[in-house]
Amino acid sequence: MKNVVLRTVVQLAGVAVVSAVGDQAASALDGHGWAVLVVGLATAVAALAVYRALVRWTEHRQAVEIGPDGRGRGLAVGTGVGVAMFAVVIAVVALLGDYSVAGAHLTAGVAGFVGLMAAAAVTEELMFRGVLFRVLERGLGTWLALAATSVLFGALHLVNPDATVWGALAIAVEAGGMLGAAYVATRSLWLPIGLHFGWNFAESAIFSTAVSGNGASHGWLDATTSGSTLVTGGTFGPEAGLPSIVVCLAVAAVLLVVARRRGRIVPRTTRAARLAGAGTVPAVSTASC
Repeated sequence: MKNVVLRTVVQLAGVAVVSAVGDQAASALDGHGWAVLVVGLATAVAALAVYRALVRWTEHRQAVEIGPDGRGRGLAVGTGVGVAMFAVVIAVVALLGDYSVAGAHLTAGVAGFVGLMAAAAVTEELMFRGVLFRVLERGLGTWLALAATSVLFGALHLVNPDATVWGALAIAVEAGGMLGAAYVATRSLWLPIGLHFGWNFAESAIFSTAVSGNGASHGWLDATTSGSTLVTGGTFGPEAGLPSIVVCLAVAAVLLVVARRRGRIVPRTTRAARLAGAGTVPAVSTASC
């Protein structure tokens, strides 16, 4: 498929349909944590399969960005770092007196969060880093593509029930920038998927905070967040707070330094060069994530 716009629309639509179907199924099973876990994981697997098939059909290549090389390590490292990052954020908020824990309990709802966050991480990374970032980077280069997809990623969160403009801007800066940087540094989607999942899982299933303006979560810890919205993020959740922005920007900076050292920053190209490389993806390293 030579038309880049049509190819992009087809790929986005394919993943979006899987995401929408998965969301509807999970909503219908609300309150049944183990069933939601199954649906969420199935949604993630289906989205990867659809993306892989559409890339092969529309670009006539293998989707190396979700290939087996580095998959386990990327997911494991990303998840671990994502959880650790959010734990640092909560530690700062708690030290400032704005987060308190009354108890802890494990329920089937925690399992449900695993499925929900896996589906969200996979589908959103496929659409924003797998499709949009790749397409934009060919013509705009890494820096402008990173800025554009970050803005779009933030704007997506404006549709959430407790969304705020500040929250969307914070998501654009912290999450859009960090996740995009993770892709640039590795040229693989596994690390950003892991980071995305780990962060959201910690937010919801462990620390029981609001996630991106989607209301309060009831996870492992029976916790309360209160105080300055500059710290806590208010009803949007900690992602709209300054501690999250600082932590994510620090990680993004490290990833971009790694990307530059590995020679993975793509300069802006001419129209002729874009057409010549329309079906290519920058090289993926299998040695590290």
